[in-house]
Amino acid sequence: MRSSQAQPVRPEMKEILLEASRALAHLDADRLEELALCCQSLNKSAAGAGVAGLEAMKREVQEGLRELELFGHVLDATRANLRVLRRLRELRFGQVEYTVPADEN
Repeated sequence: MRSSQAQPVRPEMKEILLEASRALAHLDADRLEELALCCQSLNKSAAGAGVAGLEAMKREVQEGLRELELFGHVLDATRANLRVLRRLRELRFGQVEYTVPADEN
């Protein structure tokens, strides 16, 4: 049960991670920028939080670990896709020639 003390309204970390994964999957750069600002806000609030505030954030982090792990996988896949797209662009514009690795000859 949450305390009745007035706390600033802010998105929970778990929700930020889920939405960031969806935005990245849809390549929603504007929403990703907004979420990055939310994360900056979370970092600032953590710096000024007391012991109770830090404990609450610790619980949020623990609850969001699965989403954080999934987001990490989305980022890894996105990086891999970006490498492939860059390589294809290089090949398309003739900047790099395709060569078969020595172990495949």
